[in-house]
Amino acid sequence: MALDSVALDVIAVGAHPDDVEIGCGGTIAALVSRGMQVGIVDLTDGEPTPHSSGPQQRLAEAQAAARVLGVCYREQLGFPNRKLFDSCEVRVALAKVFRRHRPRLVLGMADKTPLASPDHAQTVAITEAALFYSRLTKWDDLFDHIPVHTVGSLLSYYLPSGLPSLPSGQWPLVIDISKHLSTKLDAIACYKSQFPPEKASIFERVESLAKVIGMSAGCAAGELLSGVRMPVVRDVMQMF
Repeated sequence: MALDSVALDVIAVGAHPDDVEIGCGGTIAALVSRGMQVGIVDLTDGEPTPHSSGPQQRLAEAQAAARVLGVCYREQLGFPNRKLFDSCEVRVALAKVFRRHRPRLVLGMADKTPLASPDHAQTVAITEAALFYSRLTKWDDLFDHIPVHTVGSLLSYYLPSGLPSLPSGQWPLVIDISKHLSTKLDAIACYKSQFPPEKASIFERVESLAKVIGMSAGCAAGELLSGVRMPVVRDVMQMF
Protein backbone atom coordinates (compact mmCIF):
# COMPACT_ATOMS: atom_id res chain seq x y z
CA MET A 1 0.00 0.00 0.00
CA ALA A 2 1.10 3.54 -0.71
CA LEU A 3 3.78 4.92 1.61
CA ASP A 4 2.46 8.47 1.66
CA SER A 5 1.75 10.74 4.60
CA VAL A 6 -2.00 10.16 4.91
CA ALA A 7 -3.22 10.98 8.40
CA LEU A 8 -4.26 7.90 10.37
CA ASP A 9 -6.41 7.60 13.48
CA VAL A 10 -4.81 4.32 14.56
CA ILE A 11 -1.59 2.41 13.80
CA ALA A 12 -1.19 -1.24 14.88
CA VAL A 13 2.39 -2.53 15.17
CA GLY A 14 3.51 -6.15 14.91
CA ALA A 15 6.81 -7.98 14.68
CA HIS A 16 5.68 -10.10 11.73
CA PRO A 17 2.86 -10.15 9.20
CA ASP A 18 -0.09 -11.93 10.92
CA ASP A 19 0.72 -10.75 14.49
CA VAL A 20 -1.71 -7.84 14.28
CA GLU A 21 -4.46 -9.91 12.66
CA ILE A 22 -4.22 -12.58 15.35
CA GLY A 23 -3.89 -10.18 18.26
CA CYS A 24 -6.30 -7.36 17.42
CA GLY A 25 -7.82 -8.00 14.00
CA GLY A 26 -11.35 -7.76 15.39
CA THR A 27 -10.63 -4.42 17.03
CA ILE A 28 -9.22 -3.10 13.75
CA ALA A 29 -12.27 -4.28 11.81
CA ALA A 30 -14.52 -2.63 14.41
CA LEU A 31 -12.60 0.65 14.15
CA VAL A 32 -12.76 0.61 10.35
CA SER A 33 -16.52 -0.02 10.49
CA ARG A 34 -16.84 3.21 12.47
CA GLY A 35 -14.99 5.18 9.80
CA MET A 36 -11.56 5.25 11.42
CA GLN A 37 -8.44 5.44 9.25
CA VAL A 38 -6.29 2.51 10.37
CA GLY A 39 -2.78 1.41 9.35
CA ILE A 40 -0.57 -1.59 10.13
CA VAL A 41 3.21 -1.61 10.47
CA ASP A 42 5.16 -4.90 10.42
CA LEU A 43 8.71 -4.49 11.68
CA THR A 44 9.93 -7.49 9.65
CA ASP A 45 8.76 -9.37 6.56
CA GLY A 46 8.45 -12.53 8.65
CA GLU A 47 10.83 -14.58 6.51
CA PRO A 48 12.20 -17.19 6.43
CA THR A 49 9.46 -19.59 7.53
CA PRO A 50 9.09 -23.30 6.77
CA HIS A 51 6.22 -23.28 4.26
CA SER A 52 6.56 -19.91 2.52
CA SER A 53 8.19 -19.44 -0.88
CA GLY A 54 9.73 -16.18 0.35
CA PRO A 55 9.13 -12.51 1.17
CA GLN A 56 6.95 -11.84 -1.89
CA GLN A 57 4.43 -14.46 -0.83
CA ARG A 58 4.32 -13.11 2.71
CA LEU A 59 3.87 -9.57 1.38
CA ALA A 60 0.99 -10.67 -0.85
CA GLU A 61 -0.65 -12.44 2.09
CA ALA A 62 -0.23 -9.34 4.28
CA GLN A 63 -1.76 -7.10 1.64
CA ALA A 64 -4.69 -9.48 1.21
CA ALA A 65 -5.29 -9.53 4.97
CA ALA A 66 -5.16 -5.73 5.07
CA ARG A 67 -7.87 -5.58 2.40
CA VAL A 68 -10.05 -7.97 4.38
CA LEU A 69 -9.74 -5.80 7.48
CA GLY A 70 -10.28 -2.62 5.47
CA VAL A 71 -7.11 -0.83 6.55
CA CYS A 72 -5.93 1.98 4.30
CA TYR A 73 -2.18 1.64 4.84
CA ARG A 74 0.34 -1.11 5.50
CA GLU A 75 4.12 -0.94 5.63
CA GLN A 76 6.92 -3.41 6.33
CA LEU A 77 10.01 -1.76 7.79
CA GLY A 78 12.36 -4.52 6.62
CA PHE A 79 14.22 -5.38 9.81
CA PRO A 80 15.42 -9.00 10.02
CA ASN A 81 13.06 -11.70 11.23
CA ARG A 82 14.51 -13.91 13.99
CA LYS A 83 17.20 -11.25 14.61
CA LEU A 84 15.03 -8.31 15.63
CA PHE A 85 16.50 -6.36 18.52
CA ASP A 86 15.57 -3.09 20.18
CA SER A 87 18.01 -0.52 18.77
CA CYS A 88 18.13 3.16 17.98
CA GLU A 89 17.80 2.38 14.27
CA VAL A 90 14.50 0.53 14.53
CA ARG A 91 13.15 2.96 17.14
CA VAL A 92 13.78 5.87 14.78
CA ALA A 93 12.30 4.04 11.78
CA LEU A 94 9.04 3.39 13.64
CA ALA A 95 8.97 6.87 15.16
CA LYS A 96 9.19 8.31 11.64
CA VAL A 97 6.05 6.37 10.76
CA PHE A 98 4.27 7.87 13.77
CA ARG A 99 5.47 11.36 12.84
CA ARG A 100 4.37 10.99 9.21
CA HIS A 101 0.93 9.55 9.90
CA ARG A 102 0.18 11.23 13.25
CA PRO A 103 -2.08 8.59 14.85
CA ARG A 104 -4.14 9.27 17.95
CA LEU A 105 -3.86 5.66 19.09
CA VAL A 106 -1.17 3.00 18.69
CA LEU A 107 -1.92 -0.70 19.21
CA GLY A 108 1.25 -2.52 20.24
CA MET A 109 2.23 -6.00 21.34
CA ALA A 110 1.70 -6.70 25.02
CA ASP A 111 4.42 -8.98 26.26
CA LYS A 112 6.91 -11.71 25.45
CA THR A 113 5.53 -15.02 24.19
CA PRO A 114 7.20 -18.02 25.87
CA LEU A 115 7.97 -20.85 23.40
CA ALA A 116 7.31 -18.48 20.51
CA SER A 117 9.35 -15.82 18.72
CA PRO A 118 11.58 -13.59 20.89
CA ASP A 119 10.93 -10.87 18.29
CA HIS A 120 7.63 -10.21 20.08
CA ALA A 121 9.28 -9.08 23.32
CA GLN A 122 11.66 -6.86 21.35
CA THR A 123 8.67 -5.29 19.58
CA VAL A 124 7.14 -4.30 22.91
CA ALA A 125 10.26 -2.29 23.80
CA ILE A 126 10.66 -0.88 20.28
CA THR A 127 7.08 0.37 20.11
CA GLU A 128 7.20 2.03 23.53
CA ALA A 129 10.50 3.73 22.67
CA ALA A 130 9.24 4.87 19.26
CA LEU A 131 6.28 6.62 20.87
CA PHE A 132 8.76 8.52 23.05
CA TYR A 133 11.05 9.29 20.10
CA SER A 134 8.10 10.54 18.06
CA ARG A 135 7.60 13.51 20.37
CA LEU A 136 11.25 14.42 21.02
CA THR A 137 12.30 17.92 19.95
CA LYS A 138 15.79 19.14 18.98
CA TRP A 139 16.59 15.93 17.05
CA ASP A 140 15.35 17.05 13.65
CA ASP A 141 18.25 15.73 11.58
CA LEU A 142 17.72 12.18 12.83
CA PHE A 143 14.08 12.30 11.77
CA ASP A 144 14.57 13.93 8.36
CA HIS A 145 12.93 17.07 9.76
CA ILE A 146 9.54 15.36 9.99
CA PRO A 147 7.56 17.35 12.59
CA VAL A 148 7.20 15.90 16.06
CA HIS A 149 4.00 14.12 17.01
CA THR A 150 2.65 13.05 20.39
CA VAL A 151 0.59 9.87 20.23
CA GLY A 152 -2.37 10.18 22.59
CA SER A 153 -2.66 6.58 23.74
CA LEU A 154 -0.96 3.19 23.58
CA LEU A 155 -3.02 0.03 24.04
CA SER A 156 -1.47 -3.43 24.01
CA TYR A 157 -2.88 -6.59 22.39
CA TYR A 158 -2.27 -10.24 23.22
CA LEU A 159 -1.42 -13.27 21.11
CA PRO A 160 -3.37 -16.45 21.95
CA SER A 161 -0.74 -18.49 23.74
CA GLY A 162 -3.33 -19.18 26.44
CA LEU A 163 -5.52 -17.05 28.65
CA PRO A 164 -3.81 -13.63 28.77
CA SER A 165 -2.07 -12.55 31.95
CA LEU A 166 -1.75 -8.81 32.31
CA PRO A 167 1.74 -7.49 33.05
CA SER A 168 2.12 -5.48 36.23
CA GLY A 169 0.83 -1.94 35.86
CA GLN A 170 -1.54 -2.72 32.97
CA TRP A 171 -5.31 -2.22 33.14
CA PRO A 172 -7.67 -4.39 31.06
CA LEU A 173 -10.10 -3.28 28.39
CA VAL A 174 -12.30 -5.72 26.44
CA ILE A 175 -13.36 -4.73 22.93
CA ASP A 176 -16.65 -6.23 21.72
CA ILE A 177 -15.82 -7.87 18.37
CA SER A 178 -19.01 -9.93 18.13
CA LYS A 179 -19.84 -8.48 14.69
CA HIS A 180 -16.24 -8.69 13.47
CA LEU A 181 -14.95 -12.10 14.59
CA SER A 182 -15.58 -13.64 11.16
CA THR A 183 -13.64 -10.80 9.50
CA LYS A 184 -10.72 -11.41 11.86
CA LEU A 185 -10.70 -15.12 11.01
CA ASP A 186 -10.90 -14.34 7.29
CA ALA A 187 -7.88 -12.03 7.61
CA ILE A 188 -5.85 -14.71 9.40
CA ALA A 189 -6.84 -17.21 6.70
CA CYS A 190 -5.04 -15.04 4.13
CA TYR A 191 -1.75 -16.38 5.55
CA LYS A 192 -1.92 -19.72 3.79
CA SER A 193 1.85 -20.21 4.09
CA GLN A 194 1.66 -19.92 7.86
CA PHE A 195 -1.56 -21.81 8.50
CA PRO A 196 -1.79 -24.76 6.12
CA PRO A 197 -4.41 -27.48 6.83
CA GLU A 198 -2.22 -29.17 9.43
CA LYS A 199 -2.23 -25.92 11.44
CA ALA A 200 -5.96 -25.22 11.10
CA SER A 201 -6.29 -25.44 14.89
CA ILE A 202 -5.22 -21.77 15.05
CA PHE A 203 -8.69 -20.73 13.92
CA GLU A 204 -10.39 -22.73 16.66
CA ARG A 205 -7.96 -21.33 19.23
CA VAL A 206 -8.54 -17.74 18.15
CA GLU A 207 -12.32 -18.15 18.02
CA SER A 208 -12.50 -19.97 21.37
CA LEU A 209 -10.36 -17.35 23.11
CA ALA A 210 -12.50 -14.54 21.69
CA LYS A 211 -15.63 -16.22 23.01
CA VAL A 212 -14.12 -16.80 26.47
CA ILE A 213 -12.99 -13.18 26.70
CA GLY A 214 -16.36 -12.01 25.42
CA MET A 215 -18.24 -14.17 27.93
CA SER A 216 -16.20 -12.70 30.77
CA ALA A 217 -17.22 -9.19 29.69
CA GLY A 218 -20.83 -9.87 28.69
CA CYS A 219 -20.60 -10.03 24.90
CA ALA A 220 -20.46 -12.84 22.35
CA ALA A 221 -16.80 -12.32 21.39
CA GLY A 222 -14.09 -9.98 22.62
CA GLU A 223 -10.45 -9.02 22.37
CA LEU A 224 -8.43 -8.08 25.40
CA LEU A 225 -6.40 -4.89 25.24
CA SER A 226 -4.59 -3.21 28.10
CA GLY A 227 -3.04 0.13 28.92
CA VAL A 228 -1.15 1.88 31.68
CA ARG A 229 -4.07 4.22 32.37
CA MET A 230 -7.29 3.12 34.04
CA PRO A 231 -10.22 3.25 31.58
CA VAL A 232 -12.49 6.24 32.23
CA VAL A 233 -16.25 6.23 31.63
CA ARG A 234 -18.01 9.59 31.56
CA ASP A 235 -21.51 8.14 31.18
CA VAL A 236 -21.79 5.01 33.31
CA MET A 237 -25.13 4.06 31.75
CA GLN A 238 -23.48 3.65 28.36
CA MET A 239 -21.70 0.59 29.75
CA PHE A 240 -24.94 -1.37 30.05
